[in-house]
Amino acid sequence: MARQSISRIFTWLAERDPDRVVAHFEGESLTASQLDRASNRLARAYLDRGVTPDSLVTVTLPNSLEVLVVCAAIWKCGATPQPVSTGLSAAERAEIDDLADPALLVGVPSSSAFPWVPAGWSGGVEVGVFSDAALPDAWASSWKAPTSSGSTGRPKVVLAAAPALLDPEVPVAPYLPREQVQLVAGPLTHSAPFTYAFRGLMTGHTLVILPRFDERAVLAAIERHRVTWALLVPTMLHRLLRLPSAVREAADLSSLSTVLHLGAPCPPDVKREVMAWFGPERVVEVYAGSESNGIVMIRGDEWLEHPGSVGRPSGTTSVSIRRPDGGEAASGEVGAIWLHRSGGATYRYLGGGSARTHDGWDTLGDLGFLDDDGYLFVVDRADDVILRGGVNVHPSEIEQALEEHPAVRSAVAFGVPDADLGQRIEVVVDVAGAGTQAYGLLAWSRGRLDAARRVSCVYVVDDPVRNDAGKTSRKAFAARFASTPEERAGHRAGP
Repeated sequence: MARQSISRIFTWLAERDPDRVVAHFEGESLTASQLDRASNRLARAYLDRGVTPDSLVTVTLPNSLEVLVVCAAIWKCGATPQPVSTGLSAAERAEIDDLADPALLVGVPSSSAFPWVPAGWSGGVEVGVFSDAALPDAWASSWKAPTSSGSTGRPKVVLAAAPALLDPEVPVAPYLPREQVQLVAGPLTHSAPFTYAFRGLMTGHTLVILPRFDERAVLAAIERHRVTWALLVPTMLHRLLRLPSAVREAADLSSLSTVLHLGAPCPPDVKREVMAWFGPERVVEVYAGSESNGIVMIRGDEWLEHPGSVGRPSGTTSVSIRRPDGGEAASGEVGAIWLHRSGGATYRYLGGGSARTHDGWDTLGDLGFLDDDGYLFVVDRADDVILRGGVNVHPSEIEQALEEHPAVRSAVAFGVPDADLGQRIEVVVDVAGAGTQAYGLLAWSRGRLDAARRVSCVYVVDDPVRNDAGKTSRKAFAARFASTPEERAGHRAGP
C-alpha cells in the first residue's frame, strides 16, 4: 500500500476491522470505529473553532483515551498536533505558546491569549451537532511538533519535516514491528511516548495506556493484556528492579517480545539486571532525539559484547566524533557526537536555530566516543560537564554511583560555583520515603568515586527527580538549591 494521510489511515483501520480494540485505559476501551467516528466529529468542531490546514494545535492532557481522539481529530483537520507537557512552569508554557502561535489549545490554558478548550470538550458532538462522516482528505506538511525536554535549557518546539503521510502496512522501524500490543507507561505529551504510540497505532497496534508510570501497574498490565512491546526509560527500569524479588518472579512476562529503552543513559548494572530478567534478546536500546536527525541502536546480545554502548548507526545514519576544533576524534577519544541522516533536514526549531551544518551534520549536544568496531558510547551532555579542580567530571558517573545504593530511586548531579575548585559536585537523591540519611549516602558515594569526583553535598528528597519520560534538568536543580539556603542547610551533609 502506498503512503496515505493519517486521516485516511484511521478510516482504513476502522473499515478493515471496526470492532477491533485499539486502546485500553483504566477499564475502558476504544475500538477502531469509535476512534474514527469520534475524531471525525471533533475535527469538525475544531474546524468550527478556527483550526486550519498546517496550523498547530497544542495538546496538554494527561494520559487518556481522549488524547488519541484529540490528535486524530487534529490530523483530520490537516493540522499538526503539538504535545506539551503538563509539568511546564507558567513561564515555560507561555514561551512555548508564543513560539508555536497555536490555532487552539486543548486541555490546559496558557497565560497568553490563545483560543482554548478544556479537557473533555466536545463542541456539542455528543448531541450530534457535528457529523461523524469522513472529512475531505487532508494532511499537514508536518506530522508532529513536540517540545524538547528542556533538560539543557529552554524547551523548544521541534517541527517535524515529515508530512502526515504513512504506509500502514510497512513497519516504522525494525524495532517497532506492526500489529503489536504496546504498553504506554510514559506521558503521551512527551516526544518518545507520543511518537511510538501513534506510529504504532497507525500500523495496527493496540495501546495499553497507563495514567502514569507505576511499577506494579506495569507488570499487571503486561500480564493482563499480553503486552508484546514496551517503551521503558532507564528510570522506569531501575524502579522495576527495586520491586521485591517475589513480586518480579511472580510476574508473567512471557508475552513480551521487545522492551525498548531510550531517553537517558542506562547504568550498566541496571541494564545487566534487566537483561537477566527479561532476556537479552528482548532488550533494545535506541539513541535518538526529538529531532529525528539520526538513529543509533543496539540489541541486548550485542551490548553484552560492547557493554556500555548505545550501538551502531541504523538505516542511513552516520556518526562522527569531533574535537573542539572540529577535527575527527580517534577511536576511544571523547568528543562531541555528530549525526548525519540522508534525505535532508528532519526538523526545524520554531524560534531558534539548530547546529545543523550546510552538509547535513547535526548534534544533540552530547559527548561520547566510538570504539574500534564503530559502536557509540555516550558519556554525557556537553553543557552539564562539571569542571572540578581542573578535571572534567561527567554527572552521569556520579549519578550511577549513587543509584547503586539500594534505597536510591534516582539521582541528579550538578556543579555549583566554588572559590577553590572552580566547581564542586552536589547531588539530589530521591529515596522515596526510605528514611536514608544524607551522611550515609555521602559516605556511599565517597567509597565508590575517586578524589577528583568527590561529592561535596547530598540533598535527600522523597519525590521523583526525573519525570516519567526519564528527563531532568540539572541546571534547574542547581538553581533551586542555590536559591534556598534553608533547604541547603537541611539536606547538606559533609564538608
